[in-house]
Amino acid sequence: MGDNVGSPGGAPRPLTLSIAAVERDTGLSKDTLRMWERRYGFPAPQREGQAERAYPLDQVEKLRVIKRLLDAGHRPGRIVSRPVEELQRLSESTGIDPGPLALVAPPKPDLQPYLDLVHAHDVDALRRALLQASLSMGLARFVIDLIAPLNTLIGDTWMRGHLEIFEEHLYTESVHVVLRRAIAGVPAAEPASRPCVVLSTFPNEPHSIGLLMAEPLFLLEGCRCVSLGVQTPVWDLTRAVAAQRADIVALSFSSMLAPTVVSEGLAELRDKLPPAVEIWAGGSASVLHRRPVPGVTVLASLEQIALQLRSWRAARR
Repeated sequence: MGDNVGSPGGAPRPLTLSIAAVERDTGLSKDTLRMWERRYGFPAPQREGQAERAYPLDQVEKLRVIKRLLDAGHRPGRIVSRPVEELQRLSESTGIDPGPLALVAPPKPDLQPYLDLVHAHDVDALRRALLQASLSMGLARFVIDLIAPLNTLIGDTWMRGHLEIFEEHLYTESVHVVLRRAIAGVPAAEPASRPCVVLSTFPNEPHSIGLLMAEPLFLLEGCRCVSLGVQTPVWDLTRAVAAQRADIVALSFSSMLAPTVVSEGLAELRDKLPPAVEIWAGGSASVLHRRPVPGVTVLASLEQIALQLRSWRAARR
């Protein structure tokens, strides 16, 4: 993400994301982004200190649309250079359904006020603003359209040295408080509702914000959710699946875990679980996409939860 301090004239610079943040946000690799830049002239990042690429948010939004079209079978050479409005129409005509949780072309929330509140250390105002957004936007859109990109912005700002560690913790704890309150307000599914989803992370993965973002999306789709919190050993995950008669294990991975730990842990879990129990993995760990583990479904974005659940239910009708 670019440096968002004021310009000499006093106007704030537009928000941008680094290439690493764009990779996490869109599921498109850094190599792909660089190749498209050379071959098609898009994306067209700005250049900052030490020639680092900085991607404006409107370009990131177009990249998300392109990724959906690629997943539907379109070739990059035919779509990358086309205007975003045309790509959105193509997405609709192709029948790419973002799912019942999404609205038609919703306006993207402005992230800068939330970042300003973090810098101001105004915890109460930040939590009020987040809570108000969750109520006005609806829980699904709040998670997908506000919290997900805001997490990317906060993480990238911290990596560039423009956010103190305590400020990042202040933000994370505020999001935890708001999401837990929102989850508590979602009516619980019936005990026999399916699928039953067990949510957790692997040992040495302490970040729980991914689980808190995924859980309400599962709940809104009528799933029965059992959250084990973070850092659950593989053997205990298998025991929890058996005890809860779970259908899906949903795991969140940040980029802090070593790639071999992620791959080997998923392979071990796949080997220990019954074939009928699915493993869904998501998060910012790029190894999930670079070296997919057989029998593990990788979700590139939170929007895919609704689509994947629809496929799961259709296959069992």
